[in-house]
Amino acid sequence: MANWNDPQPRRGFGASPSLDGQSAGRTTYDAGLRRHMLSIYNYMASGVLLSGVVAVLFANYGLTQAVMATPLKWVIMLAPLGFVFAISGGAQRFSESTLKVLYWAFAAVMGMSLSTIFLIYTSSSIATTFFATAAAFSALSLYGYTTKKDLSGFGTFLIMGVVGILIASLLNIFLGSSTLQLAISVLGVLIFAGLTAYDTQMLKNQYAQLRGTDFVGKAVILGALSLYLDFINMFQFLLSFLGQRD
Repeated sequence: MANWNDPQPRRGFGASPSLDGQSAGRTTYDAGLRRHMLSIYNYMASGVLLSGVVAVLFANYGLTQAVMATPLKWVIMLAPLGFVFAISGGAQRFSESTLKVLYWAFAAVMGMSLSTIFLIYTSSSIATTFFATAAAFSALSLYGYTTKKDLSGFGTFLIMGVVGILIASLLNIFLGSSTLQLAISVLGVLIFAGLTAYDTQMLKNQYAQLRGTDFVGKAVILGALSLYLDFINMFQFLLSFLGQRD
């Protein structure tokens, strides 16, 4: 989620006393913002596409079942989390090209991990849920980008919600409660729906601080990772109670 440290704001924007100068500066800023956000969406969508392709190939060629029968399953299950920590924690140290390589590697490994859903749910329900998630994500992200309402106050609440569902999910491993699992899934969809709008607005607002700095390229990768995680988590939670089991 978009809560990584930003460089200091660049000052001096709109310094011209003339209205024409201010208007031209605003136009330049808006054009730069659109390019910045479009780059984030392109990387995010490409990452989701790569994960999807890898997941389908793994499932269709029987690699998922083969790997899940060996200790390698733990590598595939835990590796995506390691990549997330590496990208987020190393953003200041790593070069932009290194972050890109880590992002694509994360998306590929995440695809291997996601391939397990084909062992549980029907392909048609997975496809239906994916397109439903894509539609909801687009609407929520558009709302976050265009709304005048300040969503920053929801950040702490949403992060606490993520922690809450993680704890509940771990607890339910031992309880095995279908009712609790349903509640976790519903709350997960709502929380990551909120995070989609929240993160979009945060990424949009951060551009004012990032433009003109060397960090802006890295910010595109970090922003894409935030929105990717929002999308994938919302998809998985939605699939858990909408998907039809084989």
